[in-house]
Amino acid sequence: MFDIGLTTFMILATSLVMLMTPGLAFFYGGLGCKKNILSIMMQSFVSMSISSVIWFAFGYSLCFSGNHAAGTDFLGIFGNLDKAFFQGITPSTLYSPEKRFPEYIFIAYQMMFAIITPALITGAFINRVSFKSYILFLVFWQVFVYYPFVHMVWGGGLLAEWGVFDFAGGITVHATAGFAALASVYFVGRRNERHFPNNIPLVAIGTALLWFGWYGFNAGSELAVNAITVSAFLNTDTSASFAALTWLIIEWNTGNKKPTFIGLMTGAVAGLATITPAAGYVNIYASAIIGIIAAIGCFLAVKYKEHKGWDDALDVWGVHGMGGVIGTICLGLFADSRINASIPNGVFYGGDGMLLFKEIVAILIAITYAFFFTVALFKIINRFIPVKVSLEQEKEGLDMAFHGEIARQI
Repeated sequence: MFDIGLTTFMILATSLVMLMTPGLAFFYGGLGCKKNILSIMMQSFVSMSISSVIWFAFGYSLCFSGNHAAGTDFLGIFGNLDKAFFQGITPSTLYSPEKRFPEYIFIAYQMMFAIITPALITGAFINRVSFKSYILFLVFWQVFVYYPFVHMVWGGGLLAEWGVFDFAGGITVHATAGFAALASVYFVGRRNERHFPNNIPLVAIGTALLWFGWYGFNAGSELAVNAITVSAFLNTDTSASFAALTWLIIEWNTGNKKPTFIGLMTGAVAGLATITPAAGYVNIYASAIIGIIAAIGCFLAVKYKEHKGWDDALDVWGVHGMGGVIGTICLGLFADSRINASIPNGVFYGGDGMLLFKEIVAILIAITYAFFFTVALFKIINRFIPVKVSLEQEKEGLDMAFHGEIARQI
């Protein structure tokens, strides 16, 4: 028999995470220029269909079948194909004897993570990458970057067996996507035309949907309804709020000395990304501190990017990439076994430093691999399909050049 309450909760959490991808599309669409609103939104929405198809075919199986301890996966990096096309799984199959909700719901829940992760990268190369090349990038990046790290961290692979923790995706989602974004900027270079956000209210809608969905992203990752779930839920909001306010204060006292709406929303997203790996492992006071650290660290990363002239258009590396790195390190510092008995204490709670060491090693592996694989993948794709759009296409706008549509008449 299913646990009706838990089943209902996981359906809700899955729905919330699904909402984040349209939220991301609105967020990016508002930040882009008016000639490229649809193209950047299309890149998020098309991930919903393509990622779902490959998740059905073999993605779920490569992530969540077999484990390294039993020797039933592939070298602790990939799972096996026992669950390809969801074979052997029915609507009545339990996720586990302890967590009595349908495995179908877990499949859908994790699929939403797989959908949004490559979509995060697209904000970095807005206006510059052809749609055909993006489709190929989406498929191969997901298979060879996202899937192995999911299996290694969450699917019983090498990193999980070694003792690496990541509650909801600081390593698997934000760090890999953020540093892939930086790699994509390195490959495609700078835009010929810079722009200001075309629709800040649309950015606000996107931020609201992301923040709302993040409750399912983090709290749902406990796969249960208990004190850890509640802690992750409130930690998510606390970190985002402290980060948003901190970013606003920093911005108000630097640069043009004006508090901007974009800055407030960017700070909130930085806080959300940074608390993600630690959400169910730290106490409420630590989540507030992590939010403040997130705003300072990500703000400095964005300024460093500007100083170096990297054209990460929507600050994917500075907010998501560095947010994932900072949050993973903070996990090694602030983990509290009184909140979650499955994790050893972090350095600030009497830990011996081994957790921090393992988290740092894991994050270094993730960002290094994601960066260099992304550069290599773009180079391979470019041999068959031009990755970077032509100057004429960039001037025309990718909405008309690739999709024959426009979002706004003026």
